[in-house]
Formats: sequence, C-alpha cells, structure tokens
Amino acid sequence: MDTVFLIARVLLALIFLLSAIGHFANASAMAQYADYKGAPGGKFGVIASGAAMGLGGLMILFGVFGDIGALLIALTLIPVTFFMHAFWKETDAQAKQTEQISFNKNLGLIGGALGLFLLFASTGLDLGLTITGPLFHLG
Repeated sequence: MDTVFLIARVLLALIFLLSAIGHFANASAMAQYADYKGAPGGKFGVIASGAAMGLGGLMILFGVFGDIGALLIALTLIPVTFFMHAFWKETDAQAKQTEQISFNKNLGLIGGALGLFLLFASTGLDLGLTITGPLFHLG
C-alpha cells in the first residue's frame, strides 16, 4: 500500500513541479497572458503561483508536511481556475470548450489535493514513506 501511495504522490507532484518550472521559465509571457485573462498580480502573481505549486509539489513528493503541501496547491488552484479558465466569458465555441475542459481538470485537481490533504491529516504517520508526519491531525 505504501508503494501505491508513493506512486500517486509522485504523479500528482510531477504535474505541479513541471508547472512551477514553466511559471519561472516563461514568467513574462505568462504574465502577459494572465493580464489578458484579467487575473490580478501580473508577473508577481505568475511567480507566486509557480512558487506555491513548486513548494506544494515538493512537500507532497517528499512527504514533508504533505497535508500543508496539498492544501497549498488546492488554495493556489482555486483563484487560478476562476481567473484563467473562465469559460463562461468566452464567445467562441472552441475557446469556450477548451476553457471548460481546463476548468473541469482544475476542479478535479483541487478535489484530489483536498482529498490528499484529508488523507495525510487523518492517517498521519500510518502512510509510511514520508519524511515528516502531517501538521494537522484530524479524526
């Protein structure tokens, strides 16, 4: 069971670690796109969201307060989802469909991150293959 959980953590963390690299490597271009979408923060927002995704991804990957890492990712994705994938604002059918797919994907990632938060926080050290236990202890 520990191996399956570790594989799940690696796969989930990889999404956010790669995204963080993209945020840092393409911060200026991403800031222009975020401005176009009406997202606040500009380049600082791009770098801050990249840092949050990278830190959260590392915390999940290595099991260092994985509950906090999962919560950080969920909290970062909520505004990103609503600002960057506002499909209801699109008038072009293809653009609307693309944004709705991305919006739905992010909802799934938020749900997964919240589920992972709960798993870390409720089972604690019973998960194995982590460096630290959770910061929160639920149930």
